[in-house]
Parts: sequence; structure tokens; C-alpha cells
Amino acid sequence: MKREKNIVVIGGGTGSFMLLSALKQYSHSLTAIVSMADDGGSAGVLRDELGVLPPGDVRQCLVALSESPKTRDLFNYRFEEGTFAGHSFGNILLSTLEKVSGSFVEAVETASEILRVDGRVVPATLDDVRLKMTWDKEAVTIFGEHAIDEGGFPHDPRTATMHLEPKANANPAAISAIAEADLVLIAPGSLYTSLAPSLVTEGVSGALKVTEATVVYVCNLITKDSETDGFTVVDHASEIERFAGGEILDYVLYNTEQPVPELLDRYKEEGAAIVQPGESLSQQHYTAIPGEFLGETRTEVEGDKLAKSRTFIRHDGARLAAKIVEL
Repeated sequence: MKREKNIVVIGGGTGSFMLLSALKQYSHSLTAIVSMADDGGSAGVLRDELGVLPPGDVRQCLVALSESPKTRDLFNYRFEEGTFAGHSFGNILLSTLEKVSGSFVEAVETASEILRVDGRVVPATLDDVRLKMTWDKEAVTIFGEHAIDEGGFPHDPRTATMHLEPKANANPAAISAIAEADLVLIAPGSLYTSLAPSLVTEGVSGALKVTEATVVYVCNLITKDSETDGFTVVDHASEIERFAGGEILDYVLYNTEQPVPELLDRYKEEGAAIVQPGESLSQQHYTAIPGEFLGETRTEVEGDKLAKSRTFIRHDGARLAAKIVEL
């Protein structure tokens, strides 16, 4: 019998959710390596008040890999009023399981059993860390993922150092997953808050430099106002490799499809734009693969009173997964 390919997805938030949801139609050997620097919204409140690790991105990946539709809905249920307003049930349960067991790893394993997860969800680190963005020459620091995500960088983010404080020890399970992978996917997501925390974790970056797996980055669809203004596909990929500390990418997938004019106008009003390829894309060491990867538009999450507004354009997971499988 032909062995299934081991696929690892690195990221957090909706990007990882989208890829995992689509790829599980092709493989039962999926591992999600999840950022653990979230300190905003529901995860941030639980983290500060209970002293637990942030459950939000882990919950999304668990739900994506779940084979139990009713339990998926339960984990995603978000309270709209009362003391729990803005919290999802899954976040509260994961935090409760961690308090009961004293181990976030055990909490994730138990939640995986409840959700009938087909695959694995692995925290990038098990340390209690915060993300830090520093411009040394200007002596400027932004501390915490939530603060960084608020936007409005005082200087070019490409000149900033991204690191975790205190210095994080990579989760051994994450390192071994990358070492055993046939394919490593870096999911689309905010460069400086969703992707940087995992990629700057020393053990994770080291594993990516030496892995024999094919490494693919799925580039973001749109730029972000006051953060990635004018960033091309090349700029996004360059930042991914800067975080990891080396030329780790074999392929970069990027979208060429245009959304409807009304949506483009809305993004323009918000200072955002569709990510363009960049003149030097064909000259890079990786292979760039264009495609029509635009999915249906989405609205904000109802009842999510603790989080910022969501973007509206999404990737088409099915098309991406089909192209990835071709690789």
C-alpha cells in the first residue's frame, strides 16, 4: 500500500483552518503547528485571567480536522451575552482542560478525542511567551501580538526584529513533525502576528532549514493598511524567509483572480489592496505558481465582541488543496 504523504501546516487563525479543512479530503496524515503568542480577544482574556496558554488558534485547527460536525459547531459556539460574551465554548473548554490536567498538551489531546480529530494539532512552543517587535536604531518596541495587530507601524516592518519573550523553547513534537514531513505548508495569514511567532521560534526555524520536505508558502490575498502597504508576493515571501533565517521556500502560491469592483473599492477605502506579483518574482530561488484562488467573501463573526473585525476576502481552500496535491 502506498504511504500517505505527511503534510505539516504552519500558521494560525483562518489561514490554517482553510488549508486543513481542504487538505483533509486528500490526506489523513496532517499536522498543524500553531502559533502560541496570541494575547488578544477571547484567548487573551483567558490567558490573563486564568494563567493558561492561548487556546484560540489551537481550537480553530482542531475544529478544521474534526470528523464530528455537531461537536465542531459546539466548539465554535460563541456566547453573545453575559459573563462569557465574546468567548467561544471551545476556548473555555480547552482552558478548563488545561487547568484540570495541568498540561496544555493533555488538554489538546483530550479535545482531539472529543472532536474525533483526524490528524494532530501541535503548539509551536509550550512556553508562556509574548511577541515583541523592535526597531533597534529607533529604539522603538511594540510588545504583544494584540498591540502589533492594532496596526500603524511607526517604521518599515521589514527593518524590525521579531522575537518571542522570554526566549521560547520549540515544542519537540513540532520539530519532529517538520523532520518527518514530506510537505510543509506555511499558511496565509498576518505576517507579523500569525506567522512570525512560529517561524522565529528557534527550534522551528532550525528544523525548516534542514528539512528534506518540500516547503510551500501560500501568499496573502491582500495587503494590510499601515503594515504591508505596497507589499508584493516577493515582499511577503522575503519576510517569511527573514523570520526563518534562511532560504527555506521551494514554492510560493499566489492568487491572480480579481474580486468584484465593489469589494475592491471597499478595501481601497480601508487602505488595502490586492497583492501584486512583483517585477522580480521570476528571478527568485523558489518557483512561483499563479492561480485563481479567490473564494467566497465572508462577513465578520457574529457575537465576536472580543476580537477585531474580520477581513472579507478568503482563499478558495478546495482550489488551493488541488494545486498543492499536484506538487
